[in-house]
Amino acid sequence: MFGRSSVLAKGSLLRNFSSSSSSGVLKIGDILRQTRTFSNDDVCQYSKLSHDVNPLHFDSESARAAGFEDRLVHGLLVASLFPWIISSHFSGAIYVSQSLHFRSPVYVGDEIVGEVKAISIKQSKKRYIAKLSTKCFKNGELLVLDGEAMAILQL
Repeated sequence: MFGRSSVLAKGSLLRNFSSSSSSGVLKIGDILRQTRTFSNDDVCQYSKLSHDVNPLHFDSESARAAGFEDRLVHGLLVASLFPWIISSHFSGAIYVSQSLHFRSPVYVGDEIVGEVKAISIKQSKKRYIAKLSTKCFKNGELLVLDGEAMAILQL
């Protein structure tokens, strides 16, 4: 279902995550990425779960009449890249909050790169509270979604 492509951009403070880094440690400034192309099936499955049946997601004519190029991928489906990235690197992570700003539409078939960057990490007992910058890019360069997340990461 998810195509796996992850990269650790820097390396060192929080242990217990899998990355291409030999140290297996996260520090401020590190970036984790995953790539995903959203399909028609993804949109249909998300719609069934969310009960969001807006015709902009299913009918090209309706989408074009509303000023879009074609059918849209649900914004929250695109944003689901963020908890996926975090949980794939930190088993047992608790996703606490997420702010979102939708910047540009995502269409069925677009390749999206989700990016999570550590901007602050605070230790609290045997876990860490991480503040993360979250971004999604279309075709590797066009910002389509951004925000910030907070997650509790276990040791």
